Amino acid sequence: MGVVPSPRMDNLNLRLFIGLCLGALIGLLARRAGALTRGGAWAAALTGGLIFGLGGLDWAILLLAFFISSSAWSRAFASRKATLTEKYAKGSQRDWGQVLANGGLGALLIVVNALYPGGAWLWVAYAGALAAVNADTWATELGVFSPSPPRLITTGTGVERGTSGGVTPLGYLAALGGSGLIAGLAGLLRANIYPAAAILVGVVTLGGLVGTTLDSILGATIQAIYYCPQCQKETERHPLHTCGTGTTLLRGYRWLDNDLVNFFCSLVGAIAALGLWAILS
Repeated sequence: MGVVPSPRMDNLNLRLFIGLCLGALIGLLARRAGALTRGGAWAAALTGGLIFGLGGLDWAILLLAFFISSSAWSRAFASRKATLTEKYAKGSQRDWGQVLANGGLGALLIVVNALYPGGAWLWVAYAGALAAVNADTWATELGVFSPSPPRLITTGTGVERGTSGGVTPLGYLAALGGSGLIAGLAGLLRANIYPAAAILVGVVTLGGLVGTTLDSILGATIQAIYYCPQCQKETERHPLHTCGTGTTLLRGYRWLDNDLVNFFCSLVGAIAALGLWAILS
């Protein structure tokens, strides 16, 4: 005698299928718009599909707010930021590593929520993770236009624009905007469910700022930073610099690249938001 699928399981399978189709569509459109590489499009289809299918519209809105706003800032003023590409590990097109680093934790939280629904802490953690990576992206893309030169977050020493771990007042203001956007949407989407929606906005905003601050600290200390002997400059790029010359490790650990730093940024953003939520709510 065969096992009859439950209506709940059938509904879940249907939602997941529709979600994966939507994720694939968005990945394709982003690929054609030049926002993603081919591998990035596949990763976006997977993570987006899980979030759309298992989470629903509310969860998808936060992901789309991050992806659309961060992609827009990455492409804005591209000509003015062209000279800084030598500093960064990758260009404005996000590959699979960047997609999973920024959205992988969110997708994992969605899966947990599908298995054990109803926990407010999952929404807070999810919003905190996306707030952190959004804050970090906005700070990176807009902080380079600061009228004051960046300073290393650990020592206050002046550094070149685009240097890992370098921060500016404008960069932190941009981080606040990026984190606040996700936090505001998270509070708005739960205003009729959580009585402490205002607190939710606050803790998610602060969680995002904590996450991006950790990102800067790791960038200034133990993230892998390389040196190009031809250009005589520091860079995140390895094994080749933009000039084609091989780069050598200058400081940090080889295994701790920018993608992993971004994942830790999202993780700490989620943990910080959860901790503040537990204290204040």
